[in-house]
Amino acid sequence: MSEEDSLIEDLILGGALEVAGIDEQTGEFLYNITPKLKNIMPDLYQEHIDTVNKNMLTLWEKGYLNIDFMVDDPVVTVTNKGLDLKEIKKLSKEEFFALEEVKRLLMR
Repeated sequence: MSEEDSLIEDLILGGALEVAGIDEQTGEFLYNITPKLKNIMPDLYQEHIDTVNKNMLTLWEKGYLNIDFMVDDPVVTVTNKGLDLKEIKKLSKEEFFALEEVKRLLMR
């Protein structure tokens, strides 16, 4: 087992990662990060939060999301552009996955 695989296994067993599915293109597992990662690996957790914030800001700037920055706990909604398949195809892979994750979380 590689060092990376061992780390992933430890994080799953510690509750910091959850298997979210399988990438249709690569066949690799996809993972969700849980808040427990903050205690186990704070640097990795902060890197994840920074990436999420960057992606959310980019999607807002491009008009795929509405975000009310004037409240303490900003409300995020998907715009019509964020539901338009023609417009969604213009996103990078990372932006696409970020938008899909926002949609998934809003559907809960």
